[in-house]
Formats: sequence, structure tokens, C-alpha cells
Amino acid sequence: MRCGLAAGIELERPLLRRLRGELIKAEALTVAARSLRQRDLSRRRLEERLERAGVAAGAREEAVAALVEAGAVDDARLAVARAASLAGRGWGDAAIAARLEGEGIPEAIARVAIAELPSETERATRASTAIADTRKAWTLLTRRGFALETLEAVLGPLDEDERGGLG
Repeated sequence: MRCGLAAGIELERPLLRRLRGELIKAEALTVAARSLRQRDLSRRRLEERLERAGVAAGAREEAVAALVEAGAVDDARLAVARAASLAGRGWGDAAIAARLEGEGIPEAIARVAIAELPSETERATRASTAIADTRKAWTLLTRRGFALETLEAVLGPLDEDERGGLG
């Protein structure tokens, strides 16, 4: 319809060019929708997928902009959902921030999403309660991206020389 295509209209070169342009845009939207059907993606990740699929830059930008405007692509919503999921599985703020960055979420949006989570101390306490050996708890929480201050608040100092240390 945007091309003015109707029954009885002669297909001349300018009309065919417009028609091809619209088909390219439609193909880009189809590829993008197929990618989003599997799982939510950040704006950057979706652009990367479209680029790998060979979608032209102009069509790629238009498709992503249309999906952002429609609310199908929302970095803030994705960041909040992913941060909550990772926090629920016992990950610390640093690990969550790294994971969100890896998914193409801008740092400012990731910071806001992490700020909405329960405190890191609360999450570390929950994650370490089932582990009787304090050293193992310390190791696990370190690997899961919890801050040193959080570990010390939850488990106590690790330094042998400090009073009450784990060493």
C-alpha cells in the first residue's frame, strides 16, 4: 500500500524500487521478530543478529526502531528481568553487571536494574546459609561476583591475623 501498488497499475522501475525497499524492510522485521520469539534481546544484541543475518544497515535501523517504538524491544525491562533472575539464583552485583553488559545492556540501565534488587548482603546471606564451611561459602560467593565488603559483612574477615578471621 505504501508503494501505491494496485490492480491495473503498470510496474515501472521507480515503483519496483519502492516495492523492493518495502520488501527489504519487511524481511528485516521478520528476521527481528523471529529472533525475539526465542527470547528478549537488547537493542544492541538485536542489531548484531540482524547484521549477522545480512540485513542492510538502513533496514536494520528501521526494524529495530519500529520494535522499540512498539515496546517489543525494551532494554530497561530486559535489564530488570535478567537482574532479578540472576539475583534469585544467587549472583552478586558485579556478576550481574557483567552479564547485563554482555547482553548489550547500557551500563546506566544496568545500574538502575541492580539498584532495584534486594541488597547484596541479603542475597549473600541467603546463598551462604546452606554451606557449613565458611571457606567454601567465601569461595562460592567470590566466584558469584559478591563484593569483598559484602563477604566480610556476611562471613567475617578471611585474614588469619585479624581477630575472628577465618584463617
